Amino acid sequence: MSDSIISVEHVFKSVTDSTGTLDILRDIDFVLNARETVAIVGASGSGKSTLLSIIAGLDTPTRGTVRLSGQDLFAINEDERAALRAKSVGFVFQSFQLLGNLTALENVMLPLELADRRDARKAATEMLARVGLSERLGHYPKVLSGGEQQRVALARAFVVKPAVLLADEPTGSLDFATGEKVMELMFDLNREQGTTLVLVTHDTAIATRCDRRIVIEAGQVLATALAS
Repeated sequence: MSDSIISVEHVFKSVTDSTGTLDILRDIDFVLNARETVAIVGASGSGKSTLLSIIAGLDTPTRGTVRLSGQDLFAINEDERAALRAKSVGFVFQSFQLLGNLTALENVMLPLELADRRDARKAATEMLARVGLSERLGHYPKVLSGGEQQRVALARAFVVKPAVLLADEPTGSLDFATGEKVMELMFDLNREQGTTLVLVTHDTAIATRCDRRIVIEAGQVLATALAS
């Protein structure tokens, strides 16, 4: 399909220790299209976060592969995967993953500086304004609320205008009202930039806002359906 951006091809993931072999993912196979919003849902321990890590090229499958914009992630080395991620992929995590020794502005500037963007400060300042944090540029994460930290994380993810945004339980550390506001902002930014959003969640209300749901159970795709 010409507009496909992510292709997960017969992915298996197993780990072996002294107690034997545990199958985490079994024959996961699907295609995601550009600009599509997709929720990966399932119970805790079903393999959702492992699948997201493999889609990002942060973890390697036991068998199978993932293609990002046609590039086989596991046919290139880790440095090349890291360069591809920096160029094309944004991340939002449940635990925010901000650097505590950097201000909000510096956290958002970081991916731009790594990409040698000369306008890093200007672009980061504008993106923080977009997420409503113009008054928090010089604040460190420890003095920001959870909702503010997640908005900084959203700004950092979107500032590079990624083709793909991967979000792992982005409201998991937030209260309901704050989580609602953060998700509204995420979907707004996603529409503005035309990003492909892959969202791991156990929240049915969030999942129904996506174009499609992929249900994972015991490491397998149980169902894939249009959200309703």
